[in-house]
Amino acid sequence: MTTPEFDLEAAASAVEAVVAAVSEADFDRRTPSEITVRDMLVHVLGFTEGFRQGATKEMIGRSQPPAPGTGSLPGDWRDRIPAQLKALVAAWREPAAWVGDTEVGGVLAPAPQMAIFALDELVIHGWDLARAVGQPYTPAESDLAVLLGFLRDTPRAGVPGLFGPVVDIPAEAPLVDRVVGLTGRDPAWTAD
Repeated sequence: MTTPEFDLEAAASAVEAVVAAVSEADFDRRTPSEITVRDMLVHVLGFTEGFRQGATKEMIGRSQPPAPGTGSLPGDWRDRIPAQLKALVAAWREPAAWVGDTEVGGVLAPAPQMAIFALDELVIHGWDLARAVGQPYTPAESDLAVLLGFLRDTPRAGVPGLFGPVVDIPAEAPLVDRVVGLTGRDPAWTAD
């Protein structure tokens, strides 16, 4: 029997706390990833469900990559996002989720690697939202350590469609700053 390599609960809870602080007045604010808060919330809805399905393997051979900039924010987003975050965490707690390959958004990969992608989405976009709306955000050190290992070999030019060019961060900087820097984000970014 396979045991989950890490748990998504801390990252999901951090995202949930930030989402709870978002108001409709924040919807048009820009995030560090250059999309609006509204569009980021739509993205959170999409990736939480996509990676939940990745854990259950229900979409292998049937998933399609999401069309950029599509989707609208449903009226029940305040209830739906927390529910989907909890479902995502529960799905990746099942030992079967970590076995074999799975598919999310038209990408087939080993399940443990897909779980790291899910963790990356949670932590990085939680940071994006927190920065955009001026909320505190402290991801778990253990999650950041997993992501540092995952992102450490990011090409300096970034990865088109995923990460911008790497932002140089001193080795003594906080772990969260080094992780977001590897995704092309400036840790000093502010909404103002």
